[in-house]
Amino acid sequence: MGKLSGKVAVVTGASKGIGAAIAKALAAEGASVVVNYASSKAGADAVVSAITTAGRKAVSVGGDVSKAADAKGIVDAAIETYGRLDILVNNSGVYEFAPIAEFTETQYRRQFDTNVLGVLLTTQAAVRHLGEGASIVNVSSVVSTVTPPTTAVYSGTKGAVDAITGALARELGPRKIRVNSVNPGVILTEGAQSAGVIGSDFETSAVSQTPLGRLGTPDDVASVVAFLASDDAKWLTGEHIITSGGMR
Repeated sequence: MGKLSGKVAVVTGASKGIGAAIAKALAAEGASVVVNYASSKAGADAVVSAITTAGRKAVSVGGDVSKAADAKGIVDAAIETYGRLDILVNNSGVYEFAPIAEFTETQYRRQFDTNVLGVLLTTQAAVRHLGEGASIVNVSSVVSTVTPPTTAVYSGTKGAVDAITGALARELGPRKIRVNSVNPGVILTEGAQSAGVIGSDFETSAVSQTPLGRLGTPDDVASVVAFLASDDAKWLTGEHIITSGGMR
């Protein structure tokens, strides 16, 4: 039993990092989870294995959220497997940082297609199945307000996600569907590691600006998402929950 017992959730981009932690957290609260991946089937299968070994339910489903047919296929898999959908977590995201003089159109389209169009397409596919009490959680970022240098494109995508969250909260509110975002700060993920963040001057600077004195972990974000997905957050919609350890 748990706060999400009997619920069905789709988590996009859940083969690693924050998405994997979210999938596991929702499952731990009793939800049956569709673990989406774009390229790492092995990673998604490992997440599913961890969930099922703990006695919960999960399946992995491939699909690129920036393509309408794939987004629909991810949602359809939840309906075909579990017969319903109650929770959508739009977590899929990519990032590249570059000075404005150096960014490329390819970088722009890759980030906006996944981070913004992907949210819209997956939500479009999901809303026809969501009923009263359903919850949509969009994973945004603290960069939508902190706006560090060299992040104009990425910060732009997350600013769009925040705006979409507010608009959809108002559009779907009459159907009693809640829409919120979580806005993480710097999180210790595989992506941060491969980008050279860990052990860098950037990490030192980020920690110095964080009142709690450390970088975040995927579990720090996942617990907030599980809260927003549950009835404990039944009076919250259109909110942006900054999960950054106090970084502003």
